[in-house]
Amino acid sequence: MSYAARMLGRLATGWLVVVLAALALGGCGEGPAPLRRTIREVHMPSLAKALNEDIARHLTGVQRAADRLAPGFGVPDPAVRERQVRIALKKLRVPPRGVMELVASPMSFMAAVDATGVVVARDAEPDQMKGMNLAQRFPIVRRALAGSSGYALAEFASLERGGEPSVTVLFAAPSRAQGRVVGAVVIGIPLWRLQQRMTKQLQVNTAGEPGTIVWAYIYRGDKVFHHGTPPDLDRVVPNLAARRAGLASSPGGYTGELMQFDVWYGYGVMPLPRIAPDVGLVVYLARPQ
Repeated sequence: MSYAARMLGRLATGWLVVVLAALALGGCGEGPAPLRRTIREVHMPSLAKALNEDIARHLTGVQRAADRLAPGFGVPDPAVRERQVRIALKKLRVPPRGVMELVASPMSFMAAVDATGVVVARDAEPDQMKGMNLAQRFPIVRRALAGSSGYALAEFASLERGGEPSVTVLFAAPSRAQGRVVGAVVIGIPLWRLQQRMTKQLQVNTAGEPGTIVWAYIYRGDKVFHHGTPPDLDRVVPNLAARRAGLASSPGGYTGELMQFDVWYGYGVMPLPRIAPDVGLVVYLARPQ
């Protein structure tokens, strides 16, 4: 090899080292270490607290809705009962006379089921849930009809052929008349709507920080639930294998970092066992300025 060729090779190698160093140390805005610390010490605890409060609020709200709706189950005429129950369900979400815990809920539906578990009506038309037996499909509804309120994760088949099922947190509470369970009220919050709720909470947390970027994702097993998130960020959400590896060494949650378009992102992965053992949250934070 000639002297000139050797010099060009050395120069190219030198420039490659400089470029790699710039990529490793560069990037606009705040570096990854403070971002990860903020996620770990501020946002993860805040979101866990918000989720716990949301669960408590919905448990209270669904029981109050069930109490308010109890007289409607006693209407003898099925058509009149359906119409009156649907009107009552809609009013339960409207202030000032509605159930305040449910006014700002991210629920996708609220339904009334009779003592056999069959849906009398839901809070919207067209009503594709009417006549569906929720007690046969979901233990949490059976428990409500047995007298106990609670919540659990459930799946609804897609209304579209070949579509993905809706993975939903169900809240259910018994309606009682003269000491007897006459029906129940069931509320459903899809995981993608819970993801939006968590993103909004992050936005509240960072409202005083102009330019800050925050996003939340919800996962269940190998599925990630989100709506309205940036496609470029969607593609780098840690997969099941990565989450398992990270949680194996840090079961309560862990943080990581990545660079996109010359901007550092910190991210955190946090299990949500209050929903289900295989459900969790992924949080992203960037401060480009």
